[in-house]
Formats: sequence, structure tokens, C-alpha cells
Amino acid sequence: MDAFLDLSARTQRFTFGAPRAFAFGDGGRLLYFLRSSGPTDPFDSLRVLDTATGTETLLADPRALSPEPGELPVAERRLRERTRLVAAGIGSYALSGDGRTAVFALYGRLYRVAADGTGGPLEIPAAGPAVDPRPNADGSRTAYVTDDALYVSPGGRISPDDGARWGLAEFAAAEELGRSRGHWWSPDGETLLAARVDETALQRRWFTDPAHPERPAEDFAYPEAGGPNAEVQLWVLGGRDGSRVRLDWDAGTYPYVSEAGWESADEILLTVHDRLQRCALLLSADPATGATRELSRTTHPQWVDTMLPGTPARLSDGRMITAADTPGGAARALALDGVLLTGEDVQVRRLAGEHQGGLLIEAGLRDPAEQQVLLLDPDSGKLTPVADGPGVHSAVAAAGTLLLTSAGPDGVRRTVRTADGREFTPADLSEPLPYRVVPQLARVTEHALPTAVVLPRDHVPGRRLPVLLQVYGGPGFQDVSAEPRRWQHRQWWADQGFAVVTIDNRGTPYVSPAFTHAMYRDFSEVTLRDQVAGLRALGERHPDLDLDRVGVKGWSYGGYLAAAAVLRRPDVFHAAVAGAPPTDFRHYDTAYTERYLGLPQENPEVYERESLIGDAPALTRPLMLIHGLADDNVHPSHTLRLSQALTDAGRPHQVLALPGVTHMTPGGTYEKLAVQELEFLRTALAR
Repeated sequence: MDAFLDLSARTQRFTFGAPRAFAFGDGGRLLYFLRSSGPTDPFDSLRVLDTATGTETLLADPRALSPEPGELPVAERRLRERTRLVAAGIGSYALSGDGRTAVFALYGRLYRVAADGTGGPLEIPAAGPAVDPRPNADGSRTAYVTDDALYVSPGGRISPDDGARWGLAEFAAAEELGRSRGHWWSPDGETLLAARVDETALQRRWFTDPAHPERPAEDFAYPEAGGPNAEVQLWVLGGRDGSRVRLDWDAGTYPYVSEAGWESADEILLTVHDRLQRCALLLSADPATGATRELSRTTHPQWVDTMLPGTPARLSDGRMITAADTPGGAARALALDGVLLTGEDVQVRRLAGEHQGGLLIEAGLRDPAEQQVLLLDPDSGKLTPVADGPGVHSAVAAAGTLLLTSAGPDGVRRTVRTADGREFTPADLSEPLPYRVVPQLARVTEHALPTAVVLPRDHVPGRRLPVLLQVYGGPGFQDVSAEPRRWQHRQWWADQGFAVVTIDNRGTPYVSPAFTHAMYRDFSEVTLRDQVAGLRALGERHPDLDLDRVGVKGWSYGGYLAAAAVLRRPDVFHAAVAGAPPTDFRHYDTAYTERYLGLPQENPEVYERESLIGDAPALTRPLMLIHGLADDNVHPSHTLRLSQALTDAGRPHQVLALPGVTHMTPGGTYEKLAVQELEFLRTALAR
């Protein structure tokens, strides 16, 4: 294998050894995180940095606890898929309310460890393979899920045996709504708020591994567009009197729960949405009675965007911070008790919490490719830069202590700043990035589309280059970003002799709400129109781009876009590699698809237009389809249906079926595919 691809595979795309999953504990004194021992070690250990002394301590090494890697419980494996977690070893952990105890699951076994490491990790007795353990306020009790039931240790099962799944997020919430958990301890550590999920009305999706016909098939409940959703309820369980209280809201009208948690011992906050996500309610619930009352209501004629992490939040003085859009959809904003707090010059991306009397926010001030950290005065609206140099900056804060992560062309650096001004740097043992890439960024067309061009490092001006459009293009993900790791593979592709182009079309995030909402009920037309216009605009700026030789590659929505490009615009795109493409959105999930396209029963023409199956007879360009046969997000049937239609129409194409591979491509799969993709594109675009 090529040296770069080999290094990328061995280091999991240069992520092994990098610290991640930071969380402050004990009033900001302790900073917990996960990190492996080096750039080729895939097994993450749990560590803590004591900011009082600057000492880093290893709390739990997965290989010491389990010398041979075990098998993940099915529920944890699927939860990792939903959260896109590919690390081995300790995948996640949770802290007690006082931040002095951490718990984690390792291959279904439960462990508890004190912050000072005293006694090492102690195994917690569990009723079966455990998933998503959560300690209570003082760490004396741990809640966990096994076999779809919610347990507490010490203690036992606290959820009823009623055939429902308890304590875990349903597929729609974890995959599409940003809620990956299903149980929460009360502040006093006595009771639990728990999700009850009834999936009996859902269809089953089945998977078999053709490379291992001796293994039984797996199945799971999947909410297909236009079909039934899981029925989700929230209950308060395990009080001293053993009572069970159901939270009462109009779940028939508002079936989706995107946020939930305890605000105090006497109040629970939850955010619920109608099925088409045009209305979001922030509710306050009384845990003693289950009664709810509406605190705020957000509506949008297309959809209410739920993706503003950190909101809603009640400030220490009792005021409420919620997400909002400025008039006309010019900017994503924060509102304080319903009144806009930020304006059109700030694109708010995340509320990181309260810090030094203000609100710590991550936002875009200049180019959408960059992200700054700012301190916002909630009374005056004044913004003070905390980290605003070139690049992408993010923050975690607690009790005056701040962790800043800054990513730019020269790599990633992390700095811990304490309230008294001391600084520490958590060790990063990851492989240094091989390339220093500075993509040529530009905003093009009347829509000011963010774009990037990466040329070969040895490029000689005047030498014409075939173009590789490497793209995602769908809602919820920004491709053109100043984060350096994502440009490493693009530089490798450029060095193979391509001009690598990336375009964020309308519908992608972080430009403005109006920009994002432009693809409402119109995936393919808006996406393709913007990609074509952006490509032509870049061709005028960069005369070395040979627009008579344009290949396109993408994964997931990007795979859909790549296939649509050669099927519907063969005049512009001359070859495509489509990975895991959702070729017919009638067979994709409810929460995502209906948010953008509406219900298929009410808008059949929209779903027919967005399906690629009927375009099969139009294929005239080389097309490679790739799909993991264990993909539980975009089921492999999407690719197989398109391949069948192409075969029936007599249209040559290639299919790479990947046994055992999910929607993610860890373990060197990505790099092995790159070798085959390169050969395919070189052949297809050769003069």
C-alpha cells in the first residue's frame, strides 16, 4: 500500500493517541479524557489531569482489565454507530455529580474508578452485558442498561418488564436528533428519569454476513419514512417509595424528544417536536406529578433546526437561553428569555456554558470555514474574543477553568487555563500530520458558496489537471472547514494528479439558516445546481482545472450526490464513486427524511423526484457503487436496488460490497478503498 495510506490506516487517519472526550470534574479542578498510548495504539485509556498540580494520572487501562479484546454488546455496538465512535478500549465514560468518580463499560463489564486512582478500577456487579452506565451524584450507585432493561447497582432492575426498551435512546433520537442517551440521575442521586421506547409497530431490518454464512442474521427496528415511529415516553423511576411517574405531554402531536434532563430536584426540562419538526416546545415538568408546562415555542414554516448544542439552558440567575434565528434567517442566534441576544454578524454554533460572568460560545464571525470562541455578556450583548485566530477553535469550561482546542494548518493544540491564570497542555501522542495543507478558499456564485481547491504539491502552473469533486453536500455537515485533519487525504488525492475541489452547496450548515433551508423539499436540484455553478466559477478562477475531466466521489449523502451527478448531469460529471448512497429516500428514516421532504403519503412526487432508481436507464458515465453490508444507517439494499435497476437497463457499472463493514469505514477500509477508487477514476478520466 502507498506509504501515506498505510500510515493513515495504522493511525486511524491520524487520530490514535490524540486526547478526546474531555470533561471537567470536582469544580473544574480535574480534567478527565480518553487517550491511547501512541499513534498506532487503538485502545483508549481513561486519564485525568489535576489542574492543582499539573499531574496526569492513568485511571484505567483497558488491556490491564481485559488482556484479550472482548465482544461489544449489540446495543453498545449500535450506539457507537449512532455516535460515530470507532475507538477501541474504553469508548466513553460518565462522571458522578461531584466529578470525583468515573464509571465506564468495557466489553459489557462495568467499572468504577475514583479520581485519585485509589484501589484502581473496581468492577461493579451487573445483571448482564452492560451499556451506557451513569453514576449518581456521589458515585455510590450506577445505573446501566442490559437486555433493554434499566438497572441500578447496588440494587437491581427498576424498569418494569413490559416488553419495551428502557434507558436507551431510540434510533431517530440518536441518529437524527442529537440525543444519544436515555436515562438521567436526579441531582440528589435518588431517582432516575428514563426513556421508555416501544418499537413494536416498526418494521424490522435484517442483516446477514455473506462472508460468514454460519452466523445467524441480526435484526433491529427501523423507522422508515412515512411509517410508524417508536413510541417514546419519559418516566421518573426509583424514588424512596418505589413510585413511577410518567411525564405528561401531547406525545401524539409531539413524538420526538430531542433534549431531556434534570434542571433541579424539582424540575425536569425537555424539548419535544412535532413529526415534521416545524414546531419545538421547551417544557418544564414536575417530577412528582408528571405535569408539564410550556416555557417556549419555536416554529418555522420549513423546519426548526435542533442542532445548536448547549441549548436550551437556564442560567444561574434563572433566565433561559434558547436557540433562535435572526429575522430573514440571516444568522443562527441566541435568545435570552425570548429576546434576541446576538445579531446577524454572529453565526452561533454552540453554547459552551457560563464562564467568568458571561456566556462562552462557539461561533463564526468571518469565513464559515473558521470558528471562534467568544465570551458574550448576556446583559449588554458585548462580545469578547477568547480564541479568534485563523482556524477552528472550541471550548469546554467549568467553574472558571477553560480548555481551548485550536486547529489550523499547523495542527491541533490544546490549552487548559485555570481561574488563577495557570496553563497546562494535555499530551497529544498522535502521529503528526504528514502534510501542511492550506486549501485555496473562496466564496463563489450569487449564493456565496464556500469552496476549497487543493492542488498537487508539485503542481506547475499551466499544467491542466483532471478535477476530483470530493463532496458531502447534505444537511448537517460542513465540508469546507479550516480543521486540518480533513485535508490530509484531499492532499494525497491531489498528489496523485488531481485538482481536488470541495463545495458546500445550499443546505449545508454554518453559512446562515436561510442558506441551510434552501434545500427544503428539493435535495437533488438545489445540490446539483450549486455544485455545477460552483465548479464552473472555480474553473474561471483556476484555469488549470480541466472541466472536461471531472470525477466526483462521496459517502452517504455525498454518495447520493455523486451518483446523481453522473445520472442527471453527465454533461458536467464524467465519472463517479458513490459510497453508501441513500438511493431512494422512501426507504430512509423518518426524522431525517420527513424533516426535509415531508411525508411520502402527502408528497409522493417529491420522493419520486429525489429517488435515483428511475434514472438508471440514463447512465452513460462510469459509476462505482460501494456499500458496507452491515450498514444499519443506509441499508445496503439502497445500493442493491440501484444496481438491479442499472442491470435491468443494461447499463454497465461496478459494485464493491464490503462484508462486515458498517456506515463507518474504520480499520483501514477507507484506505484500501482509496486504492481501488484511484484506479477507477484514473481509467475513467484518462484522455
